Amino acid sequence: MNMKKSKKVEMPTNESDVDSEEELNPEKHKESLDKLKKTDPDFYNFLEENDENLLNFDVESGDDDSEKGDEDDDEKVHLPGPLTGDSDESDFEDDSTKSVRGKVTLKMVAQWQNKLQTEGKVKRTTIVTVIKVFNAAMLRATSVDGTSTGEFKVEGSSVFNAVIQMCVLYLPSALKSYLGMEQSGKDPQKCKNFSKLKGPLVAYLKDLLKLLGGVSSENILTVMLKHLHQMSVFVACFTRVSKMALKKLILLWSTGEETVRVLAFLSILRITRNQQTSLLDLVLKAMYMTYVKNSKFVSPGTWPGINFMRRSLVEMFALDLNVSYQYVFLYIRQLAIHLRNAIVVQKVENRQAVYNWQFINSLHLWADLIGATSNKPQLQSLLYPLVMVITNTIKLVPTHQYYPLRFHCAEILINVSKDTNTFIPILPYLAEVLTSYDFNKKHKKVSMKPLDFSCVLRLAKSQLAENGFKDSAIDRVYGLLLEYTANQSHSIAFPDVTLLAILQIKQFLKSCSVANYTKKIRQLLEKIEENSKFIERERAKISFALSEGKMVAAWEASIKAKGTPLLAFYENWSKINKIQKRKRVTKNDEIAGEMPMIKRPKIPDSEEKPETKGPLVLFPSDSEDENLEIEEETSKPKKVKKKVKKPNKTKEVPVNVQDKGDVVQDLSVNDW
Repeated sequence: MNMKKSKKVEMPTNESDVDSEEELNPEKHKESLDKLKKTDPDFYNFLEENDENLLNFDVESGDDDSEKGDEDDDEKVHLPGPLTGDSDESDFEDDSTKSVRGKVTLKMVAQWQNKLQTEGKVKRTTIVTVIKVFNAAMLRATSVDGTSTGEFKVEGSSVFNAVIQMCVLYLPSALKSYLGMEQSGKDPQKCKNFSKLKGPLVAYLKDLLKLLGGVSSENILTVMLKHLHQMSVFVACFTRVSKMALKKLILLWSTGEETVRVLAFLSILRITRNQQTSLLDLVLKAMYMTYVKNSKFVSPGTWPGINFMRRSLVEMFALDLNVSYQYVFLYIRQLAIHLRNAIVVQKVENRQAVYNWQFINSLHLWADLIGATSNKPQLQSLLYPLVMVITNTIKLVPTHQYYPLRFHCAEILINVSKDTNTFIPILPYLAEVLTSYDFNKKHKKVSMKPLDFSCVLRLAKSQLAENGFKDSAIDRVYGLLLEYTANQSHSIAFPDVTLLAILQIKQFLKSCSVANYTKKIRQLLEKIEENSKFIERERAKISFALSEGKMVAAWEASIKAKGTPLLAFYENWSKINKIQKRKRVTKNDEIAGEMPMIKRPKIPDSEEKPETKGPLVLFPSDSEDENLEIEEETSKPKKVKKKVKKPNKTKEVPVNVQDKGDVVQDLSVNDW
């Protein structure tokens, strides 16, 4: 390890060095040092700064072990006094083993911790000692038998936890204090003393990454990621360590829990920004491939993680659009090649290369990126090829089974059209659903609720025979038509753009005899026609030619600011629809069945019901909680064994739910 190399230069503490020092005559040693001071003053100053034991050999050394206890007060790397302390783990010591300089005790950890918190400048020897103790703790955790052959020896979970907590809480600030980063800014490499800490820092960061890879507890992993985020400015100073850290962080970013994902991404972003020229290409490629790999299967449980990865990837690609262009161009071209092969070679495997979640999520990512950077010109030339890929994906297999995929693609096009303020003809793909499928057909199966298209690309033939399919199809067509027309409702060409769609909707209303479907679509038709008449009235007042682009844009901006009837209707509908979506996502009915239930007393028929005074109390006060028996609801409720007293207070008391924050009291070895 790098740590062992630094020992030979900075602190000659191995067994051979100690023996050689004891064999020297103190007077001769002092004469040689005086001679060294005259002949090579630079090397003498280096020894004076890094190892004063060598210079003070003649005076107070001796063989008495008790005198070594004063070395810690003088900021030496050597351990204080007799190697005993208040911890249980320091009862045994093998004097014959000189390679291990001492067992670490809680008292020693407290002393180092106090020195790391000194208001003045922290000394280098303290930082190096703490890093070596952390390495000893890591060797103890990772070795098979729990033994360590280094300078220090960490035994017992209490000492191990204390060492980890000391490094997590106090080492970053001590490093910044020693380097003087407040004066030189945030770049440690510009600090005067940074070269003296290179070796120990690399060793510490490698041990930290090793610990990060072995932690299984989510709480401890969160704490270690927060610490790594603080150390990111030092990680970015070493390219090799940065690549090791990014590899682990990208894995956590794609597979961890919600808090872990966020912390991992923040660390990735910080490290990449500090080394953007050398790391950005590597990070963009690795994160995109990880995103594609982890978006293969979509379910209500995986949607939040996929959405988070997509939004964070957009932020990473937006760091440097000139670098991102070559990757976005390449990946969109790969999608187009897959689509061309599926069109030319009409085989199942070629269609499956396009009609899958990885393909759709990739389209969604690039649409979000181009929409988010619409105010910058670098990626806007890729908008047209992306739209062509999406529209031809819809046309590839335009059957009823792939209506969910059509709706996903239409939603992507609506969002990118809104973000880039670009007209994209989407209405034909939505109105075609109303005219190509016979909604009068009687269903063979009855489903209790509509099918959920959010996590589906292709429907089975059995699902097409259910009434839930038709309900969901009408709902999605209604919602997407309303959203798209509302976004275009301020356009000067709105009556002309929606004319064909209006004719197709009227044709559907004539042919469909299902009242629930015609009622909803007729309402949409009335709103579109109302908005068309509104635009025609406002358009009749203009005095400029339609060829004057700037005047048209100004007129549309004024109409948008003024508001349109269709946009007002869509905003109200959107609020209600979002509330209904949240209810479906949270699954309130299922969650309520798993929550603890307050068991109520069973009153026999023979007994008279007690009189109720005042309003009904749903939740008792804190003082009466002990009279209630709370247990998990099971499939069959058990009989109540304990009689519940009726609360005397009539005032309703809110329930206090304690929020369990991310607090780690103790780091235990058993957690990894």
